[in-house]
Parts: sequence; C-alpha cells; structure tokens
Amino acid sequence: MSNANERTVADSAISVVVPALNEEAGIGLVLDRLASELGKLGATYEIIVVDDGSDDGTGECARQRNGVRIIRHPQNAGYGASIYDGVLAARHERIVITDADGTYPIEALPELLRWAEDYDMVVGARKGRAYRGSLFKFPARIVFGALCSFVTGTAIPDVNSGLRVMRRDLVLAFSDPLSRGMSFTTTITLALLSNGYFVKFVPIGYQQRIGRSKVRYVRDTLRASQILVQAITRYNPIKLFLVLAALSAFAGVIAAGVGWAIGEAVLWTVGALQLAAVLPLFGLGLVADLLRRQHGLPLPPTVAQRGFARASPDDGNS
Repeated sequence: MSNANERTVADSAISVVVPALNEEAGIGLVLDRLASELGKLGATYEIIVVDDGSDDGTGECARQRNGVRIIRHPQNAGYGASIYDGVLAARHERIVITDADGTYPIEALPELLRWAEDYDMVVGARKGRAYRGSLFKFPARIVFGALCSFVTGTAIPDVNSGLRVMRRDLVLAFSDPLSRGMSFTTTITLALLSNGYFVKFVPIGYQQRIGRSKVRYVRDTLRASQILVQAITRYNPIKLFLVLAALSAFAGVIAAGVGWAIGEAVLWTVGALQLAAVLPLFGLGLVADLLRRQHGLPLPPTVAQRGFARASPDDGNS
C-alpha cells in the first residue's frame, strides 16, 4: 500500500468492538494485543468490550485494562446484538470487530485498516487447519460459501469471518433482526455485496481458540441455514427463485422422462405440473426483486463521494 494510505491510517479514528461471552481465558491477551498494535499505528482509537451476559471473570479482565469501555448485557443477547450495541456506542466512524478468544491475528489489523481507505468493508479471510475444522464443519463452510457466492455473484473466500473493518453507518443501516445472532457477519457480507458496495477479502491466519467454544454445530447450522434463506430473500430474492425454478424444471424433466420411458401417465402429469411452475416461480422472483428495490435499502455512494479518486503515483503528477 502507498505511503499516502499509511499516513491516512495514522490520522484515522477507530472504534474496536469486541463481543465476549465467558471469555476470561482469552480476552486479556486480545485486549493487550489490540492496544499494542493500534498504539504502533499512532491512530486515535477506543476499545469497546460488550460482555454478553458472561457468568465468569470476562468483565473483570476487561476492567483491568486502562481505557477499555465496557457494555454489559444482563443476559445473553447474541453475537450480532453485541456488535450492534457496541457500534451504537462507538464514537468513531471506522469500526473494527474481532473475537475475544484469541483466534484472530491482531497483527493483521494494520493491513486491513490500510485497505479500508478504499473499501466499504475489509474482511480477514481465514486460512489454515484451525479454520478448516472438523470433517463436519469444513464441508458445511464450503456449501455455505458457494451459496453466498452464487447469490452475490462474487467469489467469497470467507463469508463469516469475525475480523473485519467496516463503516459505522453501514452497520447501523443493515442491522436488522436477521443479524442479531451468530449470523451477523454472514448477513452483512450478503447485504453489502448484493447492494453494490466495495468489499475486500485479505488472507489471514487463524488459531485454535483459547477456552471453550460456544458453537453447537447441529443447532447453529440449522439456524444459519434459516438465516441464510431469509437474508437471500431480503437482499437478492431473484436468485432464490431462480434456484427454485431450476429445481422445478429439473424435477419436471426427470418425471416426464421416466413417465415416457415406462408409459406411466401419472408421472407425465407430475412432470407437466413441475414444468408449468417454472414461469410463475420466475415471475415471483421478479416481483420480489422489484419490492426489494422499492423499499429503500441504502444506496452505495459514488466513487467521487467516497473520495477514492486519488491520483496514482503513475499518473504523471509530481
């Protein structure tokens, strides 16, 4: 990145939001690393810990660090709700989020912040064995990532990374009941990419967590599947109906083909009904997309409004 970008990072003001639920084993280390890295940048910053109803020493560990602001929920409200409350309390427009369990490389934050000069959101795309996880977890990640890439038309290497840099106004604009749980990161990724915002994915390492995981794979996978369908319906519904129409067409062709092969009239009828449903499904997708456009999701600013149109070192200006 250019020296101009580095100077801009040093001059910027950053709010770091750290959601935490029973993370006394790791949160102290994470907060110390954040203070160290941000201090090296020379940026104005604040660190906000949102204690989401912890019943261990999470809050006390955070209070032992100078300058850390703490928001406490009386009971568990959810990962997305914790981020939203932290962003509401933030004093600065540039928001960083990271987890309190030590999995994310805080030393990658300066690079993400430099990319954030030119992008609406910068995501740390995780790599390595700890990210791939178990035999059950990794295939689920691949399927979810493929669905999200199809919906947005963009290759998404990591749809739900918890280390990212975002604009405060976008977090508030796109935060809704869909994203108050663990699905916050997936939802906002879909929302921004589906609405024409600039999103950058930067490869980062990923470590084993400190302490015990709160994830319940079966329950959380089912919940994430539900949220994903709801998010697609909200932000890019025509893609969902295209899939349904394609499945209906495929089933219709198979049923009609089998019916023809074995001379079974019932299968012919089923196939015809499935094929007849294709156009209505596609039409519903068009109507849903029209309704989405009419209900005022925030439009991305132009390049000129963002201030990205800076002269490059090679344009002849000196």
